Amino acid sequence: MTSKLSAYSCGGSPGVTPGSLSHPLAGNLSPQSYTGGAAGPSTRETLALSTTLILGGARSGKTTHALRLAEASGNGLVMIVTAEALDAEMEARIARHRAERGPRWRTLEAPLDLVGAIGQVDATEMAVVDCLTLWTSNLMLAERDVEAEAVGLIAALEGSNVLLVSNEVGLGIVPDNALARRFRDVAGRLNQQIAAAADRVIFIAAGLPLVLKG
Repeated sequence: MTSKLSAYSCGGSPGVTPGSLSHPLAGNLSPQSYTGGAAGPSTRETLALSTTLILGGARSGKTTHALRLAEASGNGLVMIVTAEALDAEMEARIARHRAERGPRWRTLEAPLDLVGAIGQVDATEMAVVDCLTLWTSNLMLAERDVEAEAVGLIAALEGSNVLLVSNEVGLGIVPDNALARRFRDVAGRLNQQIAAAADRVIFIAAGLPLVLKG
């Protein structure tokens, strides 16, 4: 089961903790592209007490964009990761990404209890959740009720400063097995639910942001 779902993790491979600022397009992603104007006080005001969903394919630049928006907010910075360090390679990747983010970021690990992690973020902080897609696969593998977890997550997002990263997994070919097709459907429904509840929704393609909502 794990091997058939892991390809849908936000990094495009099992065990990758996204969030690196080393993306080759990082220099082209800026708060201006999100707000439509110059960076400054207006950027911070736009991001205050809001929930933003950032969608895109693997390696599209969505996590880089989320990190830049968080840093532009001027708030304290929190990275909520849903990946688990299950082997040495994963541990090394996680350590590397933490080092790349730097000391300004504190990290919370939430492979399953995303609601609990968001509850640890105070009003002076901006959190990036990376990512909902891997969280969904974790829930399915743990045989959790994804629908109930989604309801709890939406409630937890109320009045929070959160940027949620998620893969758009429904644009490719139809998966060749029932489990992967179910995962695609569950992930797609979750994205719709979060998008409906979010203040803003951004789609990233080839490192370029397209504002869908807000």
